[in-house]
Amino acid sequence: MPSVPTNRKYIFGSLAAATLALDLWSKAAIFEEYGVRNGGSWMISNDFVRFRFFTGLNQGALWGMGQGFAWIFAILSVVAFAGIIYWLFARKAAVSLWLTVALGAVAGGTLGNLYDRLGLHGITLAEGEAPIKAVRDFFHFQFMGTVEQTGLDWAIFNVADICLVTGAIMLILQSLFAPEPASESESADAAANDTVAAPTGTSAS
Repeated sequence: MPSVPTNRKYIFGSLAAATLALDLWSKAAIFEEYGVRNGGSWMISNDFVRFRFFTGLNQGALWGMGQGFAWIFAILSVVAFAGIIYWLFARKAAVSLWLTVALGAVAGGTLGNLYDRLGLHGITLAEGEAPIKAVRDFFHFQFMGTVEQTGLDWAIFNVADICLVTGAIMLILQSLFAPEPASESESADAAANDTVAAPTGTSAS
């Protein structure tokens, strides 16, 4: 199995750190501006799409699934991050630059939402209460008209979610289009065939 290039650790770490920093900064800035469960006017509004910032606290996963189980998703996030590190560097998936970038995005997004699920953002719903263990979301889209016109009210999401989905799409593309790596036995057979095919005649010099 080929060794992992040294720069893969820097690429993975830098991308995960940049993703995490952008996610936490954007959440802090938007919630500072609008508060909790509040939003601004539509910044884009036409017959096909509307967009605005609208803050929300999600105690579930993507698209609001699994509400009230933030602690379970926090545990799964830790397991997922550990699995990423193991796959990349112990199993040497980081030999692939594509996988390194994809999993760097997933890792950064995972850590960004884990930060919120642990309540480290410090947001409380009432004075004296402990911080709520929920993910901060703020991108709000509606497609094909308003909801009243039977349009699609898209889930409110954040930068971490974008990175998670982007990384997941990259992993799907990798599985669909990347060539299958040669097994060790196939590599050994190929080397043996090359040896047999090599010319064995004496030199003319």
